[in-house]
Amino acid sequence: MHSEPLEGQQIWAEMPNFTAVMKSQITIRPATKADFAVLVANNQAMAMETENRQLDNQILSGGVQNLLDDPNKGFYIVAEENGQVVGNLMITKEWSDWRNGDMWWFQSVFVHPEHRGKGIFKALYQHVMDLAKENGIKELRLYVEHDNVVAQKVYAALGMVKSHYDMWEVGV
Repeated sequence: MHSEPLEGQQIWAEMPNFTAVMKSQITIRPATKADFAVLVANNQAMAMETENRQLDNQILSGGVQNLLDDPNKGFYIVAEENGQVVGNLMITKEWSDWRNGDMWWFQSVFVHPEHRGKGIFKALYQHVMDLAKENGIKELRLYVEHDNVVAQKVYAALGMVKSHYDMWEVGV
C-alpha cells in the first residue's frame, strides 16, 4: 500500500490492500455494493458490444453479487468522472504452482463509449499494476476476442504481449 500519495494523486479512500486515488478528474476506487446496478449494466453492455450476446440478467446479477460478497473470488475496480462510473474492470485470482504465487486476470473490462480515448482504461490498468506490485502478484493476464483489434492495440501500448497459450473451454 502506498504510504503517501504519488505526485499528482491524492488519497480518496482506503480499504484493505488497496487505495482509491484521484488522477485529474478520474477517480479510481474499489467497487462497493452500491455499484451493483452499474456493474450489471456495464457487463451487459460489454457482452453485447464484444460478443453480440445478451446475458441472462438473473445469472449475471448473481455473479456480480457473489463477487462483491466474497473478496476471495476477486474484486472490481471502477473509474468515476464527476461522480459517475465511466469504466470498470474485474480482477480474478489464480494460483500458479510454477510461479509459487498468484496471478490476476483482468475480466469484465468496460469503458463507456463516450469516455473512450480519455485514458480511463490506462488509469484502471495502472492502478491494478500498482496493486499487483504491492501485493506480490507474479503476472497479470487477460483474454480478448480475436477480432477486437482496438482493445489488443490498447493492451500492447500498455506493455502487454500476446501469450503463447490458446484458450479452450467446455461447459459442465
